[in-house]
Amino acid sequence: MFDRASVGARAVLVSVDFGASDVAETLEELKLLAKSAGIECCAVIRGRRDRPDPKHFAGSGKVEEIRAALTEHGVTLVIFNHELSPAQQRNLETTLGCRVMDRVSLILEIFGQRARSHEGKLQVELAQLEYAATRIVKGWTHLERQRGGRGTLGGMGEKQIEVDRRLIAKRMKGLKEKLVRLKRTREVQRRARVRGQVLSVSLVGYTNAGKSTLFNALTHAGAYAADQLFATLDTTTRRVYLPEAGNLVVSDTVGFIRDLPHTLVEAFRATLEETIHADLLLHVVDTSSPSRDAQVEQVNQVLGEIGAADIPQILVWNKIDLNALPSGVDRDEYGKICRVRLSAVTGEGLDYLRLALIEAAAVKNPAAHPESQTTTEA
Repeated sequence: MFDRASVGARAVLVSVDFGASDVAETLEELKLLAKSAGIECCAVIRGRRDRPDPKHFAGSGKVEEIRAALTEHGVTLVIFNHELSPAQQRNLETTLGCRVMDRVSLILEIFGQRARSHEGKLQVELAQLEYAATRIVKGWTHLERQRGGRGTLGGMGEKQIEVDRRLIAKRMKGLKEKLVRLKRTREVQRRARVRGQVLSVSLVGYTNAGKSTLFNALTHAGAYAADQLFATLDTTTRRVYLPEAGNLVVSDTVGFIRDLPHTLVEAFRATLEETIHADLLLHVVDTSSPSRDAQVEQVNQVLGEIGAADIPQILVWNKIDLNALPSGVDRDEYGKICRVRLSAVTGEGLDYLRLALIEAAAVKNPAAHPESQTTTEA
């Protein structure tokens, strides 16, 4: 149902500046997204406007520049660094004579490639169908109304687009029902953890901040980790034993990104429920990124959208090996660890993170860890 670009495709990227301060950063992010999807960037077309053009988003002159770039490089794919309306996308494809993707469809493309678990695949398909439902008209505008009845003398029936929309709605309903059943199973498992007073920890952060690498360093789980956006889509949960704290449950979750499509936030709410119900969030930050403060803000914004803003959080400044920061911890005015500096790749500073987890476990279940009530200076 969802028209996917093939890995190895070549594309022209388009970025229009409407006066935002982060245009250069979002363009670099688009290049990384394309690379993560296996798409080669052949050219970048930049423009500046006060507001989007209602018909083509970028304006007729810029569209001609895009057409020239397509001809010059011999490619048949254009990716916009923005969210296009169904009409704009359809008009661009008609005018340029090639496939046009926007930022949302590119992210969905990556999600479609990376989902591995049964639940993850269901969630990706649901998000893709919700996106495609508003754009299905472009594939069926050439079809006439079908005839009903038997033979050629039947009355007027449904249009093909109406049939397709009904099938999409039916499939979406089935997917949501399956996700609800999986949610109930997780709730049973979660209640068992609560009864056992097990500290539940979720790794959150901007995509490519190093969450999966840190997860592997803590749990030795061997989860997939790579230097690319959205390397992890499926929530992975492992039990970790620390002698001073007992058993902990650590979950690795999907990374966040600026302007994360709301369809994805909704479709992945089930996966992100591990975050919503966690006792502690380890907010992993790429300290080597020049936009780390903006990325922290973006993550906190999404956490607010999914109802996880009030969960205790420790900042984990990762990748200190890339900018020569010393490992260590920072404490707040109450003496609690609020930030840990470490490198998940080299292992430097991991002991400080374990100390933070021990202290958090003692707060959750003080009777089981009386020896941890005295804060150890790090």
